[in-house]
Amino acid sequence: MKYALPVAISAALAVGAALAKPQVDVEPPAPTAEIKASRAAAQQFGVTLKEALQQAVKASGPISGIQVCHEQAAQIADKLSTEREMLVRRTSLKVRNPNNTPDNWELAVLKQFDARKAQGEPVDNLEFFAVIDDDQGQKTFRYMKAIPTSSLCLNCHGDTISPEVDAKLKELYPDDKARGFKEGDLRGAFTLAKPIP
Repeated sequence: MKYALPVAISAALAVGAALAKPQVDVEPPAPTAEIKASRAAAQQFGVTLKEALQQAVKASGPISGIQVCHEQAAQIADKLSTEREMLVRRTSLKVRNPNNTPDNWELAVLKQFDARKAQGEPVDNLEFFAVIDDDQGQKTFRYMKAIPTSSLCLNCHGDTISPEVDAKLKELYPDDKARGFKEGDLRGAFTLAKPIP
């Protein structure tokens, strides 16, 4: 009997130690076709828009960059939507163009991205996807990929904006909220949706 207590304590400690062992990292499952297609579309949107912005700003300054975002960004999104047979667009917690206002699902994901960034996760790594029922009850694959604020973005989205740029932004976007960003901030996200047959 006098050995029963130490044996019981030893057994409890052994079980506790076994349970406390760190979990072996489990590799995430391979990306599905929808995830791969969404990642490719988001990357293509980002690269195409960035190239157009860089060319415009280099040729004629930030005012030309505003025109690219104002006119070409939607055209790029529409072209990708048609080519890839999915809805492709951009959104943000602080929108400039009211047409880019997030829906409820996008808003929740953007807030999640903001929280993950605050916990130290790099903005470049932030993505989220899910299958949801849309407003009409249609199963839909949804995907979002964060857009980090780059130095190029700061001409029109930073703390210090030139008077000429400010005037053009006020002319095109009287309700602009997309200002005050710093390099590396969460600027917004590419958002994609594809109904599942």
